[in-house]
Amino acid sequence: MEEELKCPVCGSLFREPIILPCSHNVCLPCARTIAVQTPESEQHLPALLHPRAPAAGPGPGAAAGSAPLDYDYHADKLSLHSETDSGYGSYTPSLKSPNGVRVLPLVPPPPGSSAAAAAAAAAPRGGGGGASSSLTCPQCHRSASLDHRGLRGFQRNRLLEAIVQRYQQSRAAASAAAKCQLCDRSPPEAAAVMCEQCEVLYCAACQVKCHPSRGPFAKHRLVPPPSQQGAAGGASGGPGGAAPSKAPGAARKPPTCADHELENYSMYCVTCRTPVCYQCLEEGKHAKHEVKPLGAMWKQHKAQLSQALNGISDKAKEAKEFLVQLKNILQQIQENGLDYEACLVAQCDALVDALTRQKAKLLTKVTKEREHKLKVVWDQINHCTLKLRQSTGLMEYCLEVIKENDPSGFLQISDALIKRVQVSQEQWVKGALEPKVSAEFDLTLDSDPLLQSIHQLDFIQMKFPVSVPPVPLLQLEKCCTRNNSVTLAWRMPPFSHNPVEGYILELDDGDGGQFREVYVGKETLCTIDGLHFNSTYNARVKAFNSSGVGPYSKTVVLQTSDVAWFTFDASSAHRDIVLSNDNQTATCSSYDDRVVLGTAAFSKGVHYWELHVDRYDNHPDPAFGVARINVVKDMMLGKDDKAWAMTEGGVSKGATVGVLLDLNKHTLTFFINGKQQGPSAFENVEGVFMPALSLNRNVQVTLHTGLEIPQTVRPPKLPSN
Repeated sequence: MEEELKCPVCGSLFREPIILPCSHNVCLPCARTIAVQTPESEQHLPALLHPRAPAAGPGPGAAAGSAPLDYDYHADKLSLHSETDSGYGSYTPSLKSPNGVRVLPLVPPPPGSSAAAAAAAAAPRGGGGGASSSLTCPQCHRSASLDHRGLRGFQRNRLLEAIVQRYQQSRAAASAAAKCQLCDRSPPEAAAVMCEQCEVLYCAACQVKCHPSRGPFAKHRLVPPPSQQGAAGGASGGPGGAAPSKAPGAARKPPTCADHELENYSMYCVTCRTPVCYQCLEEGKHAKHEVKPLGAMWKQHKAQLSQALNGISDKAKEAKEFLVQLKNILQQIQENGLDYEACLVAQCDALVDALTRQKAKLLTKVTKEREHKLKVVWDQINHCTLKLRQSTGLMEYCLEVIKENDPSGFLQISDALIKRVQVSQEQWVKGALEPKVSAEFDLTLDSDPLLQSIHQLDFIQMKFPVSVPPVPLLQLEKCCTRNNSVTLAWRMPPFSHNPVEGYILELDDGDGGQFREVYVGKETLCTIDGLHFNSTYNARVKAFNSSGVGPYSKTVVLQTSDVAWFTFDASSAHRDIVLSNDNQTATCSSYDDRVVLGTAAFSKGVHYWELHVDRYDNHPDPAFGVARINVVKDMMLGKDDKAWAMTEGGVSKGATVGVLLDLNKHTLTFFINGKQQGPSAFENVEGVFMPALSLNRNVQVTLHTGLEIPQTVRPPKLPSN
């Protein structure tokens, strides 16, 4: 759990943690060091027009006035500017923090500048800047603008602060028990080191005598005992140290509203997902929002987090059992490998000199097989151990959060915690808790053939008579669909001794047609992309070996999505395109028009998506539409014969452009703010198309997908029988 309690900037335990808008936490002192101040009078200048300023200190400087691509190159690709940042001033990158996060400390602007005056005005408040200040999360790199309250506008994470205090108390209590476990003195000496492999505490004298750093102990790792680790992370005077903890039973003061300091939290705003007071509802920004009682929402979110924890707890239990199974396989592999080697040596020594020369080759094959199996199992053990440690730490942290009796503090972080637990559980679902190799060696040597066959001896020839493989078993729990892609998984039945050289996966055309081969290989998991939306596919698989092809498996039916969910495609976009917001928001670093495509390709059905114009400066000419995959990407969309697009036509800041691609009627229709723009803009549209957009640096557009077809053009439903 200790990783959950460390600040991502300083790497020490949290001190006065605050909650950023992205739900991550950071120490209040660390937040002051990574806040960025921007002169308000220059916040709308294009980034390429900003002058470069010299570095402010003796360290390596970074010209903040450079273009975003230049800044990414010099500052380790960490964007620390919000949309209102100007380029003036000089910021010097610091060294990496203990946890590897690179941050940019605030550097005072040149004396006499407007930025210096703004910084001086904001300094007494200790908030890290005025309206033109911003702070970038060191974990997800999302920027958040600060209001007139500065850093005081971010809420304190009281639950995390209380958990850190309890954690420090428990580590301090454990320090008294950190004694040498091999001392013959009474009482034992205090432990100086602990061996991670042996899990034994040693004092300095016993470590030299019982655990020297040579021989079999040369690769063991000695670390400080747990008590010293806790003291190092929880020192009150360090960069991340916490304030002196209160008594365990001391009651904390009820939290008050950040906007109305005399009012306690009493309600929960469902729209903003934050606790509020009655005064916020009467005269604040939450007056027209949906609100619910604080206690009811507290119990509801606690129940959701507890339910999610049950799932990850079951997966952790399965992982522990899986580790025991893997360790048993290790021992069996060792024993079986030795048995095979002994048998092989005994058989080969009984043959003539010609067989002796072949013996070494066969031994090498056995050794390679054993090393391969051992490596695969060790890789599985290391991977599963890492996942288990992460899940256990998150689970312990969540249990500590559930113990808290602060409803408002719990609700501040519950949404993010629930999502993290659910994502962690999904990772276990996706990972197969099954050994990748068996402990058995499929190697058998037959010593009966005549001497003239000695030089042709090989393990494959010495197996029992081989027949065709049995029917593969489809793993329905791992078969799934996403958009217009399907994923299938299968395995061979248990106790199957016939070897398998590969598999053949067959899929029909989604319209009841004949099956066709879509995959031939040794893998037991396959994803097929580029299928039709809103279509039903039948799939089956069979195995083959040197004796022939086995029978087909049962047929599985898979339904692709009715509507498409997609984002902008970063891999195929022009290099001047800048994507953010999980590749749903597109901007451009060039004054020229650049093209970016979507990640989905359509060849059948009716599809609709929308693009919201977030920024629209100096009357640019963005173009919205569809294109082939080989469209030219360094000119306006529609200028070549590989794209069909709409430009201008009522587009302005805040406008929403809808694109309707009907491949049943082969038409392309556009909407602006929900209103259809005349009849179909293009007809006879046939082939495979991808959503497309062209824009320059004066435009910012956000993509919205998975939408229903507008009612005005929705195709009529067929009458049911």
